[in-house]
Amino acid sequence: MSNLKGFQKKQLLEVYRNMVIARKLDEKEMALLKQGKAFFHIGCSGHEAAQLAAANNMHPSKDWAYPYYRDAAFCLGFGMTGKEQLLSFLAKDSDPNSGGRQMPQHYGHKDLRIVSQSSPTGTQFLQAVGSAMSIKWENKKDIVYVSSGEGSTSEGEFHEALNWASREKLPVIFHIQDNEYAISVHVSEQTSGSSVFDMVSGYKNLSKFEVDGTDFFETNLAFNQATDRARKGKGPSVIVSHVVRLLSHSSSDDQRKYRSQKDLESDIKRDPITKFEKECLKAKILTQKEISKTQSEVNEYIEDSIQWVQSQVDPDPNSAFDHLYAKPIAVKETTQNTISEKVVLVDAINHAMSEEMNANDKMIIYGEDIADPKGGVFTATKGLTSKYGKNRVFNSPLAEASIVGTAIGLAVTGWKPCVEIQFGDYIWPAMMQIRDEAACMRYRSKGRWTCPMVIRVAVGGYIHGGLYHSQSIDSYFFNIPGIRVAYPSNAADAKGLLKTALRMDDPVIFMEHKGLYRQGYASAPEPDKDFLIPFGKASIIQEGNYFTIVTWGAMVQKCIDAIKKINLDEDEVDLIDLRTLNPIDWEAVYRSVKKTGKLLIVHEDLKTGGVGAEISARVTDKLFEDLDGPIKRVAAKDCHVPYNDLLESEILPQTNQIIDAINDLMEY
Repeated sequence: MSNLKGFQKKQLLEVYRNMVIARKLDEKEMALLKQGKAFFHIGCSGHEAAQLAAANNMHPSKDWAYPYYRDAAFCLGFGMTGKEQLLSFLAKDSDPNSGGRQMPQHYGHKDLRIVSQSSPTGTQFLQAVGSAMSIKWENKKDIVYVSSGEGSTSEGEFHEALNWASREKLPVIFHIQDNEYAISVHVSEQTSGSSVFDMVSGYKNLSKFEVDGTDFFETNLAFNQATDRARKGKGPSVIVSHVVRLLSHSSSDDQRKYRSQKDLESDIKRDPITKFEKECLKAKILTQKEISKTQSEVNEYIEDSIQWVQSQVDPDPNSAFDHLYAKPIAVKETTQNTISEKVVLVDAINHAMSEEMNANDKMIIYGEDIADPKGGVFTATKGLTSKYGKNRVFNSPLAEASIVGTAIGLAVTGWKPCVEIQFGDYIWPAMMQIRDEAACMRYRSKGRWTCPMVIRVAVGGYIHGGLYHSQSIDSYFFNIPGIRVAYPSNAADAKGLLKTALRMDDPVIFMEHKGLYRQGYASAPEPDKDFLIPFGKASIIQEGNYFTIVTWGAMVQKCIDAIKKINLDEDEVDLIDLRTLNPIDWEAVYRSVKKTGKLLIVHEDLKTGGVGAEISARVTDKLFEDLDGPIKRVAAKDCHVPYNDLLESEILPQTNQIIDAINDLMEY
């Protein structure tokens, strides 16, 4: 049987068929867009050969793929059908990518191990590295494919991913499809020396390939070498394929505004489909009749698929809120059987992690400085490396986006990452990974992909930490759908909540007030390994009939101090410690306010736009006629937290302010 560069006719016909399907999908989808049947399109025309060369060297449903929005041809070669891509384009309920929740060309397919992808550029690199970490730990021969255009390599997360993958010799292939334009910005304005290939020099263990991405056979050879290298444990590769962009960036763009006619005509001359046809005809492995037949069959397939997809049902509007969160795990707050007289909060956290690691061999812990002998800057992870090994408890690079991004990639492959961000003040480099990726993964994939993980972060002031070690971050994460938020005030609650968080199927932000880590008043008899606290169940610290105080974190003790200083009777105050901010135990709040008619909210974060503002708004909306006075709030002033203790005290809420607010309420 005749062959061309090792390919049999049947194989080449399949490659050609997928090329043509990808091209025809672009054409037909643009036509449907003009007919008002869709709202957006972003095409792969000109990238088909490079993408199918990549797919040809992968094992669908075994290898992992993190494609980008222009990877339609790759996804076809990896096993996704044209019908499935059309379901996504027309946002149908049966769309395997997102069930109509994402814009078209945001690929994801659970059965094929195409991990759900988002719009932000470059976030997928670190997630791919995380998945590659799991492959290495499990001693598998699988590999991870991740791709983007050349513009996304300007993102810092690309370089963070290369650093991590190279350092660990991970089986990940970075495919950079260089069409020279990041929307309208030319590579000469994006990249040093106009060359991604040259830019990535210097990473040890990283192999580099630069190919003509319009040539299927040349690109296939590079992928064959790179994937073979990765499967043998020799490390990652970057493949820069020089392709052409035959369409504008997207349906909302017109490249004629910034590209010359000569430039556009030059790209057409490099059309990868035309080049593939010519090479196969020249080698006499395909005939013009076979090429024409394939084109005709594809046209018929596309038309039939469009008719079928248009007949499929749209998502039910009532399903718009589905898949924001996992179903709550069946947790009842257990009776506290104690195993020690007293434990400080930081040690309770340490013990919770240790117990859960012992119970779950897929749980891992990492972050900056967390490994032994240091065991974290607050010693929360002290001794865990020695107990569970450096493969399960280890230091990360000093890069917050890397920590969270790789954790997402690990979580989707079945691991349970518990990562530490040293200070809430430094969580912001990871914000894209938290808000746009972890929080959205379940929702945007219609529940098919999840990333259960715990992000532990030290927060709060009163420690003379100044502007960058005193920040409260409650309101930022309280406002993100898809993220659970816990904030314990004492050691027993910290242990029970953290153990629950580590068993949940949602991403969790676990806030630990560093000022409480070793405070005697935050210590408590230590619960045993079976102690769990459900999220969304407040702690009623004190019950009374005259007014309600709602608080959490370090403010719990300040409220207790205030109540003691003004000698209130035990039956006067309902003191509620929320314990979790997402979900909030609204029933506990409403029940108390309905009983007392008066509400004081105390929190450490800024007053304006804080969690207290939302509690106040909801109580006013629901219980206005039950209120016997104005809702009062005590919170931090709208200012950064300064270093000097007198200045710090001026900004952060103090016990005397709580007393004043209580006295004001008592006058009504």
